[in-house]
Amino acid sequence: MDKFKDTVQIADRITLGGERMVLFGGPCAAESYDICMETGSQVKALCEKLDISYVFKSSFDKANRTSSGSYRGPSVEGGLDILRRVKKDLQVPIVTDVHESYQCAEAAEVADVLQIPAFLCRQTDLLKAAARTGKAVKIKKGQFMAPEDMKYAVDKVRGEGNNNVFLTERGASFGYHTLVVDMRSLPIMRQYTPVIFDVTHSVQQPGGKGGSSGGQREFAPFLARAAAAAGVDGFFIETHPNPEKALSDGPNMIPLHQMEDFLRMLKRYWELHTLHH
Repeated sequence: MDKFKDTVQIADRITLGGERMVLFGGPCAAESYDICMETGSQVKALCEKLDISYVFKSSFDKANRTSSGSYRGPSVEGGLDILRRVKKDLQVPIVTDVHESYQCAEAAEVADVLQIPAFLCRQTDLLKAAARTGKAVKIKKGQFMAPEDMKYAVDKVRGEGNNNVFLTERGASFGYHTLVVDMRSLPIMRQYTPVIFDVTHSVQQPGGKGGSSGGQREFAPFLARAAAAAGVDGFFIETHPNPEKALSDGPNMIPLHQMEDFLRMLKRYWELHTLHH
């Protein structure tokens, strides 16, 4: 299947769908400025060493946690302030997720990419509000969506005059507490936009720990290599200095000290695919 030829520009300095692999990475939630800076500075240095374009990711609000008692983040104001400081100090683009239409304009003052969570990928008003900010829009494929149906989510963003839209694969629901990645979805969605593979949420077990999500990070390298070999434009990887103590999604995050080996491995497989295409 032919690759879709279009590209997406991020902050005028990163071309998604171009010659360089792109990484969206950071801690799941913006727990603190210190955690974000420790993570972001190390990942940025690794990406510079490995010739990978880097976008820092963290969430100011996790509105889709399993339980109402789960940590959501440092609030909209506090979380965006952390992201604003990280962007200034690290000099990297920022991606963060929005859950409500009214959040888009405020988040776009800080973020270079607005991420639409998988559960919300069909929400027309949210997609259109994100599109109207003029920032790049990253849509996660819903766990309940066929890959070919993501074309319509892309069309909603482009219908607002914003062509900087791309898709992310993060697995499909397979029974309870289990996700399965159908690698066919990568070339199918690549007909419409550049595609990112979400390494860490693909090994998530939604609600699998009774009130919170579990995860099987030991399978992350296998899925990541398969996606790289199938052909994607980049990867989404959540990482943390100490995932066991992370306030959100710890079981599926890659420990920060393992990221260099992980990224080196991933880059080799990604280059193998690009060499043969």
